[in-house]
Amino acid sequence: MEEDRRHLLCFIIATMAGLGIVAGTIPFSVSLMPTSETLAKTTHPVEVDLSHLAPGESMVVAWQNKPIWIIRRTQTMLDNLPNIHSLLRDPNSFIPQQPKYAQNEYRSLNPEYLILIGLCTHLGCSPQFKPLLGELNRKWPGGFYCPCHGSKFDLAGRVMIGVPAPTNLKVPPYRFLNEHTVLIGEDPSLV
Repeated sequence: MEEDRRHLLCFIIATMAGLGIVAGTIPFSVSLMPTSETLAKTTHPVEVDLSHLAPGESMVVAWQNKPIWIIRRTQTMLDNLPNIHSLLRDPNSFIPQQPKYAQNEYRSLNPEYLILIGLCTHLGCSPQFKPLLGELNRKWPGGFYCPCHGSKFDLAGRVMIGVPAPTNLKVPPYRFLNEHTVLIGEDPSLV
């Protein structure tokens, strides 16, 4: 009887030790895997055909597990951008939220196309595209509205004054392969 207890106790101890070893190796194994940030950096560029995008329309593609907005701006949208500088926190894009080639009034290589990472710079929510003048209120110049905390951005992704978002929307690296094809994730200065 006493010997059976010892065998049972040894079996229980051995089983618990085995479970402890397995439980300890799982976090160790996971720590050896690349982080999601590392995986995102190794993501290949995304080629996008823009030929079907009419002026005033937008589309969303994924790159590095992030939504990338592509907006084909109308001439009216472009003409309105210089008229709203007084509403913007960083109208000249001095804070580096974009590659050098997009540090201009349009925040793009080609003024007709706006390409942004579709995540609010406040807490990472995805703002809504509200391009029409007066769509949110009578002073609304058109742009993006984040419903999470009320941040607003113009049609160049520049942040407006008096909202929680601290900086302009980010511009990903990209280059045009031809007039209607863009490669997102590749900086033209590095090609």
